[in-house]
Amino acid sequence: MSTSRLFAHVVAGLALTACSNITEPSGPPTELHALPRALSATEQHLIDASNSFSFALWSKVSGAQPNQNLFISPLSASFALGMTLNGAANQSFDQMRAALQVDGVSQQDINAGYKSLTALLTSLDPSVTMRIANSIWYRQGFPVNQSFIDAGKSYFDADVAGLNFNDVTGSLDTINGWVNQKTNGKIPSVLNEINPANVMFLINALYFHGSWRAKFDAAKTTDDVFTTAPGVTQPMRLMHRQGGMLYAETATYQAVDLPYGNGAFSMTVVLPKSADIETLSAGLTQTSWRSLVSSLDSMEINLSLPKYTLKYERMLNEDLKALGMVAPFDRDQADFTRMAPGNQVFINFVKQNTFVNVDEEGTEAAAVTVVGMSVTSVHSTPVMRVDRPFLFVIRERLSGTVLFMGKVVRLP
Repeated sequence: MSTSRLFAHVVAGLALTACSNITEPSGPPTELHALPRALSATEQHLIDASNSFSFALWSKVSGAQPNQNLFISPLSASFALGMTLNGAANQSFDQMRAALQVDGVSQQDINAGYKSLTALLTSLDPSVTMRIANSIWYRQGFPVNQSFIDAGKSYFDADVAGLNFNDVTGSLDTINGWVNQKTNGKIPSVLNEINPANVMFLINALYFHGSWRAKFDAAKTTDDVFTTAPGVTQPMRLMHRQGGMLYAETATYQAVDLPYGNGAFSMTVVLPKSADIETLSAGLTQTSWRSLVSSLDSMEINLSLPKYTLKYERMLNEDLKALGMVAPFDRDQADFTRMAPGNQVFINFVKQNTFVNVDEEGTEAAAVTVVGMSVTSVHSTPVMRVDRPFLFVIRERLSGTVLFMGKVVRLP
């Protein structure tokens, strides 16, 4: 698919740089131009698969929400589902593996790939905070296979605990407290109830905090007007910066790449010209993305970018089913016998909460994905809610790993 059908405001590098625990240097950190080591074939395969999953999931989520803001972390969803995969068997395993774009890859290599990707992403830039955390919470007394627990601990460094789910308040406090801590308070809670059929929650949390390599001068931020996708105007605070930046322009879009810290992470902002945002969004594929990134070139740019904060929440059940993950959600077909003895468990819901703040200093972003497992006696229908309009992708530039993706249709 041609880049002319790419997306509207793809804010692609919502990397997370935290400077609170480092000494502020006199200038930006030394720029990183290559990975510290060559990727193994397995690692490269998982990164390619992760990005394929990212754009496939983006297509389903964005297509279901025209002219609405959205902000997702395909990487967080991939980690949560990858951890859950260790409990799946037969058709459920095959469908989950195919949806994650790792069809044909062994369970051992999949697990090893997630482990090495975690080590890579969290160590590339000491001036940026990039955290990946996982946890498994199960109902006390529910039989869980030790091999499943061991895989979660060994490959995903997961915190694992059995809780008294009958003490709903206490269990929610524990689980939401973990989420709040791992996202630095940006996502204070992800669960508001535990029903009698819930037997396990598998959770991934991503947190990113990064300072721009070249900051915006707050004194130059002005009041301006943002025009939404439906054509409504609203006030905004607009940041300004002029200087050398990586830039690309076609007949249909302009794109600029804004690095954080030592340059390993960046945000790529894509602004439509002749195409509308939904057409660009629909054309956002791994192929078109690679074409865009490869066309970026250094030049002097006069950039204006809005300050914004987004909070987003979505049930991903229907999106994942559209990617072929049908049996794991079906109480009659689901097979998670590698997670618990007997074929009695199914995925009740996959839910994601996200947060992003972009200002003169940099970007802070967080995502939490929860996979809720239930016994077959109860079935619930997920409810989706969305607020706010353009697109953005947060990526690790050197390995090409996509961390977050978003669409902003109107500013809050």
